[in-house]
Amino acid sequence: ACSFVVSINDAQNNIPYKMKLSEYGLFDGEMSALKSATGVMPYTLNSPLFSDYAQKLRFVKFPEGSSVSYNADSVLQFPVGTVIAKTFYYNNDERNPSKGKQIIETRILLHDAKGWISLPYVWNKEQTDATLEVTGASTHVSWKDINGTKKETDYLVPNMNQCKGCHEKNGTMTPIGPSARQLNGNYHYVNGDENQLQHWADAKILTDLPKDVNQIPTFVSYSDATASLNDRAKAYLDINCAHCHSKQGPAQTSGLFLDYKTTDQTAYGFYKTPIAAGRGSGDFKYDIVPGKPNESILLYRMNSADPGIMMPELGRHLIHQEGVELIREWILQVKSEK
Repeated sequence: ACSFVVSINDAQNNIPYKMKLSEYGLFDGEMSALKSATGVMPYTLNSPLFSDYAQKLRFVKFPEGSSVSYNADSVLQFPVGTVIAKTFYYNNDERNPSKGKQIIETRILLHDAKGWISLPYVWNKEQTDATLEVTGASTHVSWKDINGTKKETDYLVPNMNQCKGCHEKNGTMTPIGPSARQLNGNYHYVNGDENQLQHWADAKILTDLPKDVNQIPTFVSYSDATASLNDRAKAYLDINCAHCHSKQGPAQTSGLFLDYKTTDQTAYGFYKTPIAAGRGSGDFKYDIVPGKPNESILLYRMNSADPGIMMPELGRHLIHQEGVELIREWILQVKSEK
């Protein structure tokens, strides 16, 4: 592993790739507490990507004295030297998180002079640190869900090349989640709840934030049953599907674009025939048939754990039951211009 790290290190302008997660200085105290160090900003997303029911903690560390400019339309354009960390873990019992957790991995996105690099760190059994594993890893996890039902899965940590499958836009690596519309919500900081964008602006790491908060776009939480069904479905499909299914994503040749910007109903899947779905089509004709979820390829692929059928192809092995039901309900009620 060390020789590989040296080779990619040399290829990327001698940016140091740490062998241990602890070397980044992201956490204070015991590593397993996942308490952010001074200068490391925790954050959350309004509508996060589903990853086999794993819990996630997110942090960003800016180069000293640097900041990022607000923009309304895309992921924030973080400065060179930024480190974004996303840690995946499972509570032993979702009904009582005080019963402990199993930390599986921390994915580092490092912005060096040539672009973004994804680095997967796998936590040891002692939960004291994580080691760079460029080829990924696999581990069996089990937990009790919020209803007390035992769940289990073989959790796969992606290798460096697999990370590109989701994080590439027009052939270039990029973060997926931290956009203004995803960050425009409250976070529970030490001193209380505060809007994340305003907190970043006050901390001098975000510039050009509009004074009128009504000008800032936002995603609803797709888990919020009180929000608009259409808004919830659009947010869900954007974060879970649009990193590939957009005009800049790896699935651009499919012609199916599920990002929030898509206004053309055919491009969004309404009565759209797949270009090449194979058995993934389930012998159905269209990606989305308004009013008929059981005839919609989109839902069929979401509701499968078969590697030759399921979507997304990476990042999950379990079916997201709540997500499936959300999109099922949306398709039942959605209307088409056709």
